Amino acid sequence: MTVTLSDTARQYIALFEDETGATARDCVVLTEENETTDGEDVNRIIFVVKPGEMAQAIGPGGESVQAVEDRLDANVELVEDADSADTFVANALAPAEVLHVTISENDDTVAYAEVAQADTGVAIGAGGRNIEAAKLLSERHFDVDDIQLT
Repeated sequence: MTVTLSDTARQYIALFEDETGATARDCVVLTEENETTDGEDVNRIIFVVKPGEMAQAIGPGGESVQAVEDRLDANVELVEDADSADTFVANALAPAEVLHVTISENDDTVAYAEVAQADTGVAIGAGGRNIEAAKLLSERHFDVDDIQLT
C-alpha cells in the first residue's frame, strides 16, 4: 500500500526526524473532530515510527516526543509500524492491551481485535478518537476497512 503525504505532513516528518533521530514512515494531521487536515486547526499529529525505533522516538523520560510537541504546538502520538496487518492494528490501539487480532477478508477487510476488558475504554478513547485513528491508519497501511473490538 502506498501512503500519500501532504506537504505539511512531509514538513512535520522532517521536524520529527530531526528532533528524535527516529524514522517516521507516515504522519497524519488531525483536527479536534478527528478529520484530517493540511495544517489548519491542528490538534493532534500521529507519526508511524519505523519498527524498533519507538524508544528513540520517545526519548529518555519522553524528552524527544515532548520537544516535537513543543515545536508543533500540538499533541503528538506515536504508532509503531509493522509488517503485518494484525500487528499493526494492535500497535495502533496501544496503549490498550490487545490480546489477539484476527483479520477477516471477505467483501471487506475487517480486523477483530480482542482487547483486555479493562482496556476497552482506552482502545475506544474519548468520543471514539483512538479507535477512529487506528481505523484510519490501518486503512492507509493495510487496506483494513474496519476494526471491531471483541
